[in-house]
Amino acid sequence: MGGVRVRAGRTGSGTGVNLAALRGFNAALVLDLLRAAGEGGISRLELAARTGLTPQAVSKITARLRAEGLAAEAGRRASTGGKPRTVWRLVPSAAHAVGVRLGRDELTAVLLDLAGDQVAARVAPLDPGAEPERVAGAVAHEVRSLLGSLPTAAARETGNATGRGDGPGWGGGPGAEGTSGAVGAAGAVGATGPEGGSGPEGGRRPSRPGDRPALLGVGVAVPGPFDHASGVPGRAAGDADGDGHPLRSALSARLGGLPVVLDNDTNAAALALRREQPGSFAYLHLGTGLGAALVLGGGLHRGTRTRAGEFGHQVIQLDGPLCRCGRRGCVESLCLDAARRGDTARSAHILGVGAANLAGLFDIDRVLLGGRLVRAEPAVHICAVRAACGIPVALAGGGPHLIAHGAAHLILAPVFGD
Repeated sequence: MGGVRVRAGRTGSGTGVNLAALRGFNAALVLDLLRAAGEGGISRLELAARTGLTPQAVSKITARLRAEGLAAEAGRRASTGGKPRTVWRLVPSAAHAVGVRLGRDELTAVLLDLAGDQVAARVAPLDPGAEPERVAGAVAHEVRSLLGSLPTAAARETGNATGRGDGPGWGGGPGAEGTSGAVGAAGAVGATGPEGGSGPEGGRRPSRPGDRPALLGVGVAVPGPFDHASGVPGRAAGDADGDGHPLRSALSARLGGLPVVLDNDTNAAALALRREQPGSFAYLHLGTGLGAALVLGGGLHRGTRTRAGEFGHQVIQLDGPLCRCGRRGCVESLCLDAARRGDTARSAHILGVGAANLAGLFDIDRVLLGGRLVRAEPAVHICAVRAACGIPVALAGGGPHLIAHGAAHLILAPVFGD
């Protein structure tokens, strides 16, 4: 990792380095390395070497992180000459995030710790025709239910944020005012855009010295298009409701101002897969519809209008069947039409043709496949897509709750400077 980038910005006394933001960025770098080191830990000298920070700066950061409960000593490393080095590790139980997947007829919610490991999961039926307010209520119910999996003290801390208990109010956590900025960074994410806000109107109550939220926020993955600036899902093709409803603000209000971040479901899945997949790749999801997400150069690519990856609606047959998006001959309509006829080989071949176009346009390293139809016959789809693309193709990992995990990482990623 290279040296720390210093970004100039306006401070209270004029123009100069934004020290509060810089401290938060540096703390996030250290936290990311602590997470990567796992239980074995990492020494402060190694942290300094990998971040480009001075040993003195690293010592101050680790001291703050320890005071906040986010880091702890993991023992000492055998000496190779000189004083044995103390190693540090992340404390996974220090904070948590909830990830929610809103499927067309099912709601999946997971609770992840700070290291990204699953603590608990819940699956509940979801009425496809439910009003948006009822959907928000169902999500809030599952979030509150998951809090029962937190340690008692942590549940008390988040009780007030979800309308339960008498614990301290939700704040940005340590660093919300720039003291460390690591956990506080996540609190800022869900409040961006026109629906955001950090005062009483935005719902988030100010933190008190020493407060640390056990629940950082809720990430929600929704099907179909999505406006990141406003937190408003668009109308997924074929859906009657949901278009134009401010789901992010409605859900945050039901959770006492807890930060809420939304993204579409394929982007969420790619965010989870990216942790184990270096380089550039495309994730293709074939189920009730066909979606895609792009990770280019290690970063999730959303596009200027956050509509990148509308893979299913590329036209490959001008006189093809009418797609639910209004066009004819889209990859999605052709794939699903073949699948309905039981012609899996044809459906997989069409998927491969579309994937080859994507690979040629973006010069990606590999294609990962997921979704109900792919998992029903993975070998057929992998072989067909590989033959069409000429690059590595594999079944996406991540388990049955991949998308919900990715939704939780919408909250966790900023904590580690991502």
